[in-house]
Formats: sequence, structure tokens, C-alpha cells
Amino acid sequence: MAKLIYSALASVDGYIESDDGKFDWAQPDTEVHEFINELLRPVGTHLYGRRMYEVMSAWEALRERSDLPAAEREFAAIWHDSDKIVYSRTLAQVTTERTRLEREFEPTAVQGMKEAARMDLTVSGPELAAVAFAAGIVDEVHLFLVPVSVGSGKPALPKGLRLSLELLDQRQFGNGTVHLHYRPTR
Repeated sequence: MAKLIYSALASVDGYIESDDGKFDWAQPDTEVHEFINELLRPVGTHLYGRRMYEVMSAWEALRERSDLPAAEREFAAIWHDSDKIVYSRTLAQVTTERTRLEREFEPTAVQGMKEAARMDLTVSGPELAAVAFAAGIVDEVHLFLVPVSVGSGKPALPKGLRLSLELLDQRQFGNGTVHLHYRPTR
């Protein structure tokens, strides 16, 4: 059975973006980008909420840019070559290849996808992930803690939901970013 994986780049105080919606501080360097590429290589489907999809859809056009660093071009290719499902009640249509739009995130349907999939799935965006965490269908968590504190903003992990996590692995990168790999314990 495939795994449902949640990953996020977060500030050391636990936010994926600041109160003003900025996340420019989370730009991974080459070493971190190459590591993320390896994590995403076995992923066949990305599950997104509307806002995360709108951010990530920029990678569709970036895959054609020869002026980007190799790690970013590789990420764009990996992203393009995987399936995407966007969960939104307000988005009129999707604009990227290999993407479909769903109106409701149904945990039982996602569990069925996991059981049928040959490759892993990711859930991205903390609000969508919160529903998956609450349903108990998230199998792994990859947090990349960036050495910056933003004070407040959108939390990387769900508010109001207690999660017990077992540490599986950790890695420190040259730029001070730390990767923490967890498995939720039920």
C-alpha cells in the first residue's frame, strides 16, 4: 500500500508563512532542494488545497527554463511528471497538466487511493493536511525547519489536534535547515 506523506518547510517556530503571507525565507538552497527532489521522486500523486496549488502551479512553466539551477529544473520535471488533485470549492478550473479538480476532500476516498496506488501520495497545505491528520490517514511527516523565526502566521501542523510522532530520521544541512522525518503513532 502506498503512503500518504505530509511535508512542509517551516520556520523554527513552526509556521509555513508569516502573518502577511510571505514565505520567501523558506527558499531551499541547492543541498536542501536536491534532498527534497529525492524525497519526491517516489511520489505519484500530490493532493493540494487551492492556495497551495496556486503557489505550486508556477513549476509548470519553470520546467522549460534553462537558466534555473539544475536542482530547480529537476524539481519542476518531477512535479510536472506526477499527478495532481486539487481540492477546492471555489476554483473554477485547473491550469496544469495531469491535474484534476475535486470539490471535497474525502478521507475514505484518499484511503482508497492509497490502497490502489503503486506510488506514494503527498498532501500539501496545512489546512488540507489537518483533515488528513484528523482522519488518521497520514503515514509520514517530513518537516524542514528553516533557521528563522517569523513570530506568527500559518502553522505547519494542525492547531487544536494532538499528534504523537515517532522520529524516524533527522538531518542537518549546511545552511542550518534541519529535516525531521516522523511517523504518526496512533
